[in-house]
Amino acid sequence: MKVALVHDWLTGMRGGERCLEVFCELFPDADLFTLLHVPGSVAPAIEGRRVTTSFIQRLPGATRGYRRYLPLFPAAVRRLDLRGYDLILSSSHAVAKGVRVPPGALHVCYCFTPMRYVWDLYDEYFGARAGWLTRVAMPPVAAALRRWDRRTAAGVRHFVAISRFVAERIRRAYGRDADVIHPPVELARFHIDESPGDFYLVVSALTPYKRIDLAVEAANRLGRRLVVVGTGPEERRLRALAGPGVEFLGWRDDAEVADLFARCRALLFPTVEDFGITPLEAMAAGRPVIALGRGGALETVVPPGGVEPPTGLLFPRQTADDLIAAIRDFERDPDRFQPKALRRRAEAFDRPLFKERIRGYLHDRLAEHQRC
Repeated sequence: MKVALVHDWLTGMRGGERCLEVFCELFPDADLFTLLHVPGSVAPAIEGRRVTTSFIQRLPGATRGYRRYLPLFPAAVRRLDLRGYDLILSSSHAVAKGVRVPPGALHVCYCFTPMRYVWDLYDEYFGARAGWLTRVAMPPVAAALRRWDRRTAAGVRHFVAISRFVAERIRRAYGRDADVIHPPVELARFHIDESPGDFYLVVSALTPYKRIDLAVEAANRLGRRLVVVGTGPEERRLRALAGPGVEFLGWRDDAEVADLFARCRALLFPTVEDFGITPLEAMAAGRPVIALGRGGALETVVPPGGVEPPTGLLFPRQTADDLIAAIRDFERDPDRFQPKALRRRAEAFDRPLFKERIRGYLHDRLAEHQRC
């Protein structure tokens, strides 16, 4: 059986690339197709295979500014030649699911979200903060991309969503049902520190929809120490907002991030996320989460008052006031959150379990396909 893996782009190791790494392990002989690859930016299991890129790779400044070529992404992914492959496994949050499927092939899409730029998060990317030319040009472009995105969903035989939240998005955008297999947390990377530090932690790309400005404002107003790990287009604005207690570290390697998780008071998670790996990483390190009670956080964070041991607090509205109230609530009784119980919660999402779930799912879908 000849297998093709398709991923939107390879520019760093984030949650999506950690899933792709597992797919590479499951199919060590599979070929990998992507719009763009920055060599050395992803794990050896990904770097070590044959990678075919699209014409986006050759465009000026693409390795850093590839998102400005968004209108060209559909044409680029449709030109990838997948003839001769029996199984196509795409991992998609933009256009990877839109590849041309050769006759007789089975296409399974592990979907992080329908194209977020033109569906749920259009205003965050192209609204008031965008330049005037972008605001004028994008509405017809976005409409065309939505039509393309909906139309090419027909080429996917099975959608697998990363959360129930994303499965509902897939139903709304494509009119399709999706199975749910949650992404993995690599439990072995994390350890519990019995004496956590005095700082709150954010680990995130610094993009508008992440709303890291709420964490910065909360830290400023409460006079609390906040450590921010990540980079992105919002960094300059966030630094301008930050008071003396907010520290920006940029990106850090896995070992440093794991140490920060173990030593923080709690992770602040003010975003509506498709799923969200960082709350589980905090739990794997025995640290609680203070999260917005929307999106994927509802599938991982266990608030107080239920049967299960609590793993964090959920605040209702995406405002600094609500985040501040949650931080104060946490500080009144931080001992509610027991490190070993938090780690047990993360164990349900451990990487080996994810690998077996994906393996079993694909085995069953291939068997069905071969019977047809």
